[in-house]
Amino acid sequence: MAGFPSSKQTKYHTRSNSLPSRPHPLISQCDEHLTRLRDFDSSSSSSSSISQQLCGLEDLHECVQKLLLLPSIQEAFVRQCGEKWFNELLDGSLRLLDMCSSAKDALIHTKECVRELNSAIRRRSETTNEIKKYLASRKVVKRAIQKALNTNRSIDTKRNTTVGSDNNVIAMVSLLEEVEAISLGLFESLLLLISGKKTKTKTKSSWSILSVMHSKREVCPEVEAELNEFSNMDNALNSVTYQKPSKGKDTTQAFENVQNHLEKLELGTRDLERTIERVFRRLIKTRVSLLNILSN
Repeated sequence: MAGFPSSKQTKYHTRSNSLPSRPHPLISQCDEHLTRLRDFDSSSSSSSSISQQLCGLEDLHECVQKLLLLPSIQEAFVRQCGEKWFNELLDGSLRLLDMCSSAKDALIHTKECVRELNSAIRRRSETTNEIKKYLASRKVVKRAIQKALNTNRSIDTKRNTTVGSDNNVIAMVSLLEEVEAISLGLFESLLLLISGKKTKTKTKSSWSILSVMHSKREVCPEVEAELNEFSNMDNALNSVTYQKPSKGKDTTQAFENVQNHLEKLELGTRDLERTIERVFRRLIKTRVSLLNILSN
């Protein structure tokens, strides 16, 4: 996963060390979750690596949800829920749901295609047609992912709205903006993984995912491609589809290779789908909490 942004690179506000102290233990817990996500070893971009980060994101949003249920936070928000910054938080929560939903849909679609292809290979029934069908479905998934990424990148996330002087509100809004930024970065990494593209490695002082989001430079697909379960599967199937007719032994080995990659992809997709579903439910609860505050 990509590293997280310095204050010079991100459009999101980062929390200042000059902010008043936050005695509530939930604040400290959220900080710990954020720190762990920032420091996560991103040398691997496999589905298991992204899944671990999603589990950390789930814990972070659970902590945020508990914070939003605190009477002191709710009272402070209710007093100012008509302000522009509150509407921006609502927009941000919807944006997170949209990105998470795009990842969910891509995983579900991929899982169904994997199951059908795996069944055909085991039966050795109309295998060539099923492979072509899978590759065609992958193109549909990749187009949908690119559309989601383009939509996300086109939204201006710069926020210069004055929050006010309430310390509880200042701290909470700053925290929610950080959580939104970190969540969007991880969802983008997940979508890139599913599409078979390379997720960007982090540095200590920059969040290269956000750099990619605002970059107009075209990246060569060959450079972006990376070894992960999704790209390995695509490569294996393309190899089988476009290879010249060969003897039975070579064909058998090729299909054994495909089946091996299929099994890995099936396991990875299943794990990711379960994890992203839990994160999605957390995001819904957070948005509901904000809407409840608005209705009070």
